[in-house]
Amino acid sequence: ARLVFYGLFALQHRGQESAGIASYDGSRIHSKKNIGLVSQVFSESDITRLSGMDAIGHTRYSTTGASDIRNVQPFLVDSRNGPIALAHNGNIVNAIEIRQSLFARGVGLTSASDTELMIMTLAGAAGETWVERIRNAMTTWIGAYSFVVLTQEGVFAARDRWGMRPLCWGRTAEGAVVFASETCALATLGCSEFHDIEAGNIVSCDSRGTIGIDPGTGKAHSASCIFEFVYFSRPDSNWNGQAVHEVRTRFGAELARSAPADADLVIPVPDSSISAAIGYARESGIPYGEAFVKNRYIGRTFIEPTTSLRKRGVALKFNVLRDAVKGRRVVVIDDSIVRGNTVKPLVALLRNAGAVQVHVRVASPPVHFPCRMGVDMGEYDELVANRMSPEELAVWSGADSLAYLSLELVGKVIGNRDDYCAACFSGKYPFPVERSSLKSSFEF
Repeated sequence: ARLVFYGLFALQHRGQESAGIASYDGSRIHSKKNIGLVSQVFSESDITRLSGMDAIGHTRYSTTGASDIRNVQPFLVDSRNGPIALAHNGNIVNAIEIRQSLFARGVGLTSASDTELMIMTLAGAAGETWVERIRNAMTTWIGAYSFVVLTQEGVFAARDRWGMRPLCWGRTAEGAVVFASETCALATLGCSEFHDIEAGNIVSCDSRGTIGIDPGTGKAHSASCIFEFVYFSRPDSNWNGQAVHEVRTRFGAELARSAPADADLVIPVPDSSISAAIGYARESGIPYGEAFVKNRYIGRTFIEPTTSLRKRGVALKFNVLRDAVKGRRVVVIDDSIVRGNTVKPLVALLRNAGAVQVHVRVASPPVHFPCRMGVDMGEYDELVANRMSPEELAVWSGADSLAYLSLELVGKVIGNRDDYCAACFSGKYPFPVERSSLKSSFEF
């Protein structure tokens, strides 16, 4: 549990609503979870109580089910094959059908989370071994689901057959096997080897640290989430064999070539835009500088659960170094614009600090479509790109100009565009999503 605790710190950026850990001590599974950050949920006594050599953990960012204690992961149930705990990153788009199927079998549910649907499906799945049961359960799920399962026999980790969300594993110097959503967590825990779990595969680890790899459901058409490069992943992680920082730097360089600006300073919106701003500055020859001072104790406003919290968060989150921008023309690099709650107050902060020109450059394409695979971007009418052109958005936000990086240039940077899901930009989903439910559909 202590290793998991520190691993969750490294992944805190992926979810700030709640956290949980489940551990197995050889006879029973212990669990502790609650609303809040990792540092708020767990005390030293909690970690001591979570005894045993096997453990899994989760930080939640809600996409199905509200930010409520009953939706916090990992989920834990007792089954005919013993107790199991499960933690999941992603979104199941056929959750409505799975939920109705469980009800038809007389299965009751306690939450509004699609993760509970997964563990209940797994608890009743056919198979002689956990690998067989996991494989059979996976065939019923459509959507994004990187997940870990804790059982009496060990820990199992698997990715959906489209490979939408990241999942990797490594081994520490002491021999512990670690599964994580990002390689940055493996590095934090001192792992010396990193391995991506292939799409559709099931990787198992028993109490002796023996690794087994099963082909699982096999790989479908690859549809890894392109937004991991844009925003989600930490810059010190690798995603699909590429360093996130380097990809974002190249996004910035392409943005400088496609949308130049006559300015004195390039500044990032910290932190996820820093790499792109470095690339823009390097390519354009405009000096890179820092202007926004970020309150590190305020969470990522994009993944706050309500619009009112996002808007309030912007005002609390940033201040400006007045001497850095006063009397100067600045290029502000942002990683993305989704609902548009951030860009206007940031431009106002720069204007109030004395910037004479503000040019906004966005290191990703306009977001026109909702994500149904685990990113809470909102619905069509909430996406600002569906209400305003770049020119209109510049006027509305108070910027002198505003431009996005094109999807074609994003594809040029990552090199294998067809292997990624860019549905939020293009509307081309890797599978039908008409059956997907809204975030709060299952609340009661």
